[in-house]
Amino acid sequence: MTSNAPKCDETRSKRKRELENEASEDPPLSSLDKPDLALPESSQSLFNTEVLEKVLNEMNKEIMNLLSKYAHILSERAAVDASYVQELDGILKEAKTIETHLKQKRESLKQRFTVIANTLQS
Repeated sequence: MTSNAPKCDETRSKRKRELENEASEDPPLSSLDKPDLALPESSQSLFNTEVLEKVLNEMNKEIMNLLSKYAHILSERAAVDASYVQELDGILKEAKTIETHLKQKRESLKQRFTVIANTLQS
């Protein structure tokens, strides 16, 4: 029996060291991760559900906030794009007006040259 006593002590000290090593390797749990040991199991489940619902609600609010910002940015971009389209329409109308004016000027010059050429020929 005396030979068993040192083995038991060695086993106990090894086990203590293993437990200490495991405890030092595991990161400490946050207050949300630690179950409240004083509460019965049904209360712990309720507490975890409440915490989960609270976290989900906060995440939902944050997601809705981000989506709102994204929608606002998209609407601003759409407004800028619409203004670009209006500006391009204005430029196109102006270009057509200039084109029409230049065609009229060309016809007028053609007629003048014809009159000048006829005058020179006679």
